[in-house]
Amino acid sequence: MTVRHYTARNFKSATSIGYLAKMAHMLMHDHATAAFAGHDVTFQQWLVLLRLKEGRELTASDLCRTLRHDTGALTRLLDQLEERGYISRQRSRDDRRVVHLQLTEAGAGKCSELTPIIVDKLNAALADFSKEEFNELSRLLNKLIDTIRKTPIEGAD
Repeated sequence: MTVRHYTARNFKSATSIGYLAKMAHMLMHDHATAAFAGHDVTFQQWLVLLRLKEGRELTASDLCRTLRHDTGALTRLLDQLEERGYISRQRSRDDRRVVHLQLTEAGAGKCSELTPIIVDKLNAALADFSKEEFNELSRLLNKLIDTIRKTPIEGAD
C-alpha cells in the first residue's frame, strides 16, 4: 500500500518537501553565488567547468538539459569561458549541428582553484549534521530523486 503523507486538508506549502528542497537549493545557490564575487568566474560558470572536468556533459545541449539553462544564456556563458581560454569548442565531424565542449588546461586549473570555495560553503551548510545525518540526508534525497524519475510526467508528450 502506498503511504499518503499529505492530504488536501493537512497540506501546507511551507512544509511541503518540494518547497523545502527548493528553499535549500536557493539558499545554497545564493551563498555560492556570493562566494564567487570577486573571481573571474561566476558560480554558474564554475558549474560548467566542473561538469566538463567530471566528463558528465560533452555538448551544450547536455549542459542545458542537466543545468536547466536556456540555450541563449548558456551560449553567452560558454562564449565567456571560451574567451578566457577555459573551454574550447569542436564541431562534430559526424553531425555539424553538434558542438563538443572541452575543458582546457587553464579551465581545469581554474575549476580546481575554485572548488575549495564550494567545499567550504557546503561544509558550513552541513555543520550541524552528524556524519550519520549527512549520509541519511544524501540517501533520502537520492531515493526521492529516483522515485520522481520513475514517475511519468502527466501531460508530457
